[in-house]
Amino acid sequence: MNFGAIILGDEILSGKRIDRHFARITELLAVRGLRLSWAEYLGDERSRIAATVRRSLAAGDVVFSFGGIGNTPDDHTRQAVAEALGVDLVLHPDAAREIRARFGAETTDVRLLLGTFPRGVDIIPNPFNRIPGFRVRDHHFLPGFPQMAHPMAEWALDTFYAHLFNHHPTVERAFLLTGANAYESALLDLMERVITEFPALRLFSLPSISEDGQRRHLELGVEGDPAIADQAMAAIRQEVEQRGINWQWRP
Repeated sequence: MNFGAIILGDEILSGKRIDRHFARITELLAVRGLRLSWAEYLGDERSRIAATVRRSLAAGDVVFSFGGIGNTPDDHTRQAVAEALGVDLVLHPDAAREIRARFGAETTDVRLLLGTFPRGVDIIPNPFNRIPGFRVRDHHFLPGFPQMAHPMAEWALDTFYAHLFNHHPTVERAFLLTGANAYESALLDLMERVITEFPALRLFSLPSISEDGQRRHLELGVEGDPAIADQAMAAIRQEVEQRGINWQWRP
């Protein structure tokens, strides 16, 4: 299964707030032997959110969406998901119980709007303040506040996807290459050969340039099954040595 992230908010796109969700969801996945396949940043535009959710639902991915599930006029996630599903919004009974448990006698109709979700979804418990998120078809819609959203995402991973954890152990191996021919265009043929000979691996190349524009080194490596990765790195090392390129293992 592919894992994706949708990160919402005009405040992030404008730079008023710094996104903290991308780094955290990649970390939560990585410690479980999983990885993020894609991420999208969207502003508070209901039609665009609905179109994105509709597309990701059709793809069958596991998706974590952060932000926009509140009840203020600039929150559009609940309405957008309802539009994508073709359903209406209703007060979810489990969400209502959580909200009443949180506010007690101070529960109001306005606060109960926080539990108004697309019909047919399930709630995601919020250990921070009991105002839940919701999930449908492997899509998880969480608050924009990291202190709420991140424990909720972790709970969803451990509750619904533990069977996927660490099934395919992977490693990342890389060399730091230096020298006259240690640049990407000079090594394209080698990279193409590695991709052809080791299709189960993910190859990456990351050039490093100093502030004055001079090349420092090229990081060239692979990610995947440990045994296959070691074979690929041996092939890369043999080739770069033949080309007179200096190499060392990346720390």
